[in-house]
Amino acid sequence: MVVVGGGAAGEVPAGEAHGAALQPSDRADFNLGQPVSQPDVLANMNKLFANDTRRLQENLQRREADRLLLTDLAAGDFTGLRYRRFEDELAAYGMAVLRGWMHSSYIFTLTATRGFSLNPSDAELEELFRDSDVREELAIMTVALALPRFRKNALVGGGWRFEGGASLATYFMGACLYEFPNQMRTRRAQRRRWQLQDRGDPQLVTPMESNIDDPAVITIGDQRVRDDLTRADARTRAVVALTLDGYSQEEMVELLGETSVRAIEGVLHRWRKKEKTAHQGGRSRD
Repeated sequence: MVVVGGGAAGEVPAGEAHGAALQPSDRADFNLGQPVSQPDVLANMNKLFANDTRRLQENLQRREADRLLLTDLAAGDFTGLRYRRFEDELAAYGMAVLRGWMHSSYIFTLTATRGFSLNPSDAELEELFRDSDVREELAIMTVALALPRFRKNALVGGGWRFEGGASLATYFMGACLYEFPNQMRTRRAQRRRWQLQDRGDPQLVTPMESNIDDPAVITIGDQRVRDDLTRADARTRAVVALTLDGYSQEEMVELLGETSVRAIEGVLHRWRKKEKTAHQGGRSRD
């Protein structure tokens, strides 16, 4: 057998066999720069490469959608009904992620890698794993306080950028991680107070200082307020959560970007009225 050019006689080399398919088209409408369809992008691609390509494409599409969303929200100055709907969706996402992180204890790994080690006890880890109510309470308060920080820094302040690589949702989770240690510390203080009260020694029970003077909070009580917040919208959650943490209404105006103290008072009034009606077994007409 005579071998020519590395192949058997009469055999067409592999390069030449595929060469015809690689030649430019002679059609008049051929355009080398025309878009490539998704099926063509993934055609005959190895599964590993195809999965990586899909992931990167989804990332690009998500970031583009976030950029368009940001432009739309900015046109309304990050206020109004459309923004509140966005906040509600973001809050629901944040709470779901936080609940998962607390259940697996991964949230403590994340806070530690960001320079803040909470050093949870075995009892705390067990409680977060077993008790969905505790996870829910911490998630509600964390998200409620993270929302105004996210709005101020990421949106109004321009901290989130399309070119940065993070989605709006993942950027928001950074704001949640910033707030979570404060909520964890607050819960630890509450537990210490409960333990002292359970011992029944009045000499050991020192009331926690608070500048909360809102009738809604005083009348209903902190724990029930936290339970009621599951029914509130994102704006109301933020106002009530800040009230629980002792912020003045003047401070809340600045933190939340509200127009006035009266706007804060209005949120609290409507929420108080709605919850009073709910606890009486009726339905609010607001």
